[in-house]
Amino acid sequence: MPTELVGELRSRTGRRGLSSYITEAVRHQLAMDGLAEIVASHEEEHGSLTEQEIEAARRELFGDVNTEDVERGAA
Repeated sequence: MPTELVGELRSRTGRRGLSSYITEAVRHQLAMDGLAEIVASHEEEHGSLTEQEIEAARRELFGDVNTEDVERGAA
C-alpha cells in the first residue's frame, strides 16, 4: 500500500484503528463484488436490468433515499 495512503489512514484512524478500518473496507468491497456477480448472472440470464428494477432494488436496500444521495454515497 502506498506510504501516503497509509499516512492518511493513520491520521484518520490512529495507529490501532488502521487494521479495523482496512478489515471493514475489505468486507465492503467483497460484498460489492458479490453484488456485482449476482447482477451479472441475472443480466446474463434475463438481459439488462431496467431503470425500474434498479430503482426498486435501491429502495429495498436503502429505503426512500433520493437516488442522487445514493449515487454520491450518502445512503
